[in-house]
Amino acid sequence: MSEAPSTATATQCAPAAARRPDAPEGRPATLIRTPGQVAYRDALDAMVRFTATRDAATPDELWVLEHPPVYTVGLAGRPEHLPRRGDIPLERVDRGGQVTYHGPGQAVVYTLVDLPRAGLAVKGLVCLLEQAMIDDLAVHGLAGERRLGAPGVYVGSAKIGALGIRIRRGRSYHGLAYNVAMDLAPFAAIDPCGYPGLAVTDLAALGIRDTAPTAGLRVARRLAAILDRHGSESP
Repeated sequence: MSEAPSTATATQCAPAAARRPDAPEGRPATLIRTPGQVAYRDALDAMVRFTATRDAATPDELWVLEHPPVYTVGLAGRPEHLPRRGDIPLERVDRGGQVTYHGPGQAVVYTLVDLPRAGLAVKGLVCLLEQAMIDDLAVHGLAGERRLGAPGVYVGSAKIGALGIRIRRGRSYHGLAYNVAMDLAPFAAIDPCGYPGLAVTDLAALGIRDTAPTAGLRVARRLAAILDRHGSESP
C-alpha cells in the first residue's frame, strides 16, 4: 500500500526550475489553443502527431480543454489501483504515473514544450506546472501545496491538481488536470494517483465559483508567461 505523500515546500522545487546553462537563446512565443471538449483518445493522438512532426522552429503550445468522463492509467499503473466499479471507460496511456479520472468541469492543460529550447529539465517543467496552479489558487485566497514524492497540487489533505508528462526527443506532451467544478464521485472508485483513500477536491467544493474553460485559460496564461520569461532569459 502506498503511504500518504508528505508536504513539500516551494523552495525544494526552485533549483529544478533553474534555467539550464546550455539552453539556446530566444524562442517563439507560446501559443494557447482552446478546442473545448475533446475525446481523450483524439487528444492523445493529436499530441503524439504534433510531437512527432514538430521541428526546432515550431512554437510550444498549450491546449486548454475538457474530456468526457474517462479513467486514464499511466505506464506505472498497478491493477489494485484501477476502477473497482462503474461503466466509465479506461484508457491505458504512455504518460508516467498511476490512475486518475478526467471529466467535465476539470480544466486540462496539455503542455507541448521543447524542453532544451526552453532551458528546462523534466523536474523544472513539473515545478512550473505545479506553480501555475498554486498561483491560481492564491488568487482565490487558497494555499496550494506540493507533496514530496507525489507530483501535483494539494489544498490541505486533498488533491486538486494532477500531473502526467511524457518526453520524446526532448519534447513534452500530456500535462496537468485542475479540478474546478466537477463530479468528484468517480474518484471514489479508484486509488487516485496510486494512493488508497486520497481525498480529492475542486474549486467548487472550496467555495469558489468558476468554470473549467475560464480557470484552464487562466492557468495556461500563467504558464505561458512563465515559459516565455524563462525561455528568454540569458544563461
